[in-house]
Amino acid sequence: MKAYAILDLDIHDPDGYSKYPPLVWPLIEKHDGKIIHRISDFEAVEGDWPPKRILIVEFPDKSTAKAFLDDPEYQPIKDIRLGTARTLMAIGNSEM
Repeated sequence: MKAYAILDLDIHDPDGYSKYPPLVWPLIEKHDGKIIHRISDFEAVEGDWPPKRILIVEFPDKSTAKAFLDDPEYQPIKDIRLGTARTLMAIGNSEM
C-alpha cells in the first residue's frame, strides 16, 4: 500500500535551504520515493491553518518511508532542513 510523507515547510533561510533539495532528491529516489507535488501560494479558506509550502512524497509503503527517514546518509541532510525551515511532517497510508 502506497504511503505519503506530507511536509508543511516554513523556510526562514532560503539560501541555506537551497542546499537541501539537490541533496535529498537522489536519496528519496534511492528509497523508491518520488516527489509528486510541491504546493505554495496558499489561501486559508477554513480554519486556522496557514501553510507556506507543502511537499508530498510518495513511497511504496510506510516502512520504506521510515527507512528513508532513518537512513544514516539522510541525517546530515535533514539537519540542513531543520536549520533552515520550520517543518511539520506526517506519514500516512493511501486509502485509495
